[in-house]
Formats: sequence, C-alpha cells, structure tokens
Amino acid sequence: MRQPLNFWIVGGDLRQATLAKALAEDGHTVHTYALDQGVDPALADDNLEAICEADCVVLPLPALDRDGINAPLSQRRLSLQELLAAPRPGQLLCAGMAPPLLKEAAQAAGLSLTDYFAREELTVANAVPTSEGAIQIAMEELPITLHSARVLVVGYGRLGKVLARQLRGLGARVTVAARSCTDLAWAQVWSYGVERSDQLSGWLCSYDLVINTVPAPILGREELSDLKPGCLVIDLASKPGGVDLAAAAEMGVKVIWALSLPGKVAPVTAALAIKAALYNILTELGV
Repeated sequence: MRQPLNFWIVGGDLRQATLAKALAEDGHTVHTYALDQGVDPALADDNLEAICEADCVVLPLPALDRDGINAPLSQRRLSLQELLAAPRPGQLLCAGMAPPLLKEAAQAAGLSLTDYFAREELTVANAVPTSEGAIQIAMEELPITLHSARVLVVGYGRLGKVLARQLRGLGARVTVAARSCTDLAWAQVWSYGVERSDQLSGWLCSYDLVINTVPAPILGREELSDLKPGCLVIDLASKPGGVDLAAAAEMGVKVIWALSLPGKVAPVTAALAIKAALYNILTELGV
C-alpha cells in the first residue's frame, strides 16, 4: 500500500462514491462532500472547513454542470466560488473534463489543477466500458442480432479500436471509417472494411448500425439521408457530438446520443480506473 493520504471527494456520481470506498479500503483518510447516495455516511462531511488539510481534492467527471460542481447524488448545490474559497493556496485539485472556467478560476485562487480525464491510461481504460455500453444499447434497440449485422464504426482512435474488435467478436461485419491514412491502413491490417470518414455521403446505404466516436460534425443531413430505413445510429462522441440531431429527427432516423457510459454501465470499473490515474498523478508529483 502507498503512504496513507488525506482525500476529499466533492460531488460526483456512482463512480466517485465507489472511488471513495476504494480509497478508504486502501487505508487512506477519505472525506466526501455533496455526495450523499451510495457512500458510507461515516465518510461524509457537512462543511468544507477541513478541506484545506487534504493532500488531494477530487472533483467529478465532468467537474462542472450549469449550477456549479456536478453533484447529481446530492441535494446540496455547491458553486465553483464556494469550493475554491475553501482550499489553501497551492493545494492539489484533480478534476475530470475540467473546462476553461475551472482552470482559470483555480489558477486565480492559487490552486494546482490536474485534469485526470486527460490521462491516456484513463482514456484507454474507459474505452472498454464505453464499448460494452454501446453494444448493450445496440442489442436492446436493434430487431436483429449483431452477428452478421453490417456495422460502421466512425473513428479509429482508442474507442474505435476497442469497438471494432468487440463487435467482430460478436460476429458483426465491421467497417471502419477514418480520415488518417495510418488509421485506415491499420484497419485494413485487421481485415476490417474501410471508408473515408470525410467522404461518407453515398456509401452508407448498406449498414444496420452506425456508431460514431468522433467529436466533430460527421453525420449531417446528406449523410443521414443515405441510411437505409431502420438503421440505428449511436453517437458516443462528447459534446457537441458528431450527428445532426435536428436533421435526424426530421428524417425519422433513430439516434441515441450515449454520453458518460462508463459511469452508467460499469461505475465500479470506471472508479478503479480513476483511482489508478490519481495514483499515477500523485506519484509523478511526488505526493
């Protein structure tokens, strides 16, 4: 076990609740705030007064919502200003998907902010539950089996690679769409069909399922008009997504924008991946 540390976990969903439990089981001192459900009441604090003693303050993934700190499991509303007024200058904050507003405010408060969602090891680990969640959605929504279904995976990054592999394992006929010549070459090495993601118009009429992983406009009105009736589109891309939802609704194309799947389908696995990333951050910082 690493040296016992003092963690404060503020806000979050079941991932943060599980993270609190896992850190406590590792022998650390853990306090939670604005995290009422799914967490041991013995870990909960009613105020932020002692947060200045923390070795690491952990914020959710994503860190903020429109009301302040993202805290879906609590009735307590915590503004960013309230949170940042409590720690001491120089204290370490670790947040997931930290927006510019949080980064600027933390810097102004003299705090050290690290975005754990930007860690490569966490992104890779999250690809597995995201892929499994997308496959679960497809199985529930499609009237056919994935075995022998024609599936297009748009994007061949970390998530696209895992998706293509898992879909093929279920017997799907997988095609990969990408812009990079290198990505297309690797897709061909693994015997997937290939398409250019910037030239999809006119090439989409044969697919039963299209899964987008690219957080940029990919499937607009022209591309959506090519889809055969009954084709399901699952968008896994973070905001603003890659599908023209208004056009899809007009055209009767079923699109499911499935965000934050790791926290929904596998919160324990996702929490342990966050814990591993936090430990790596602390080790690199010498904490």
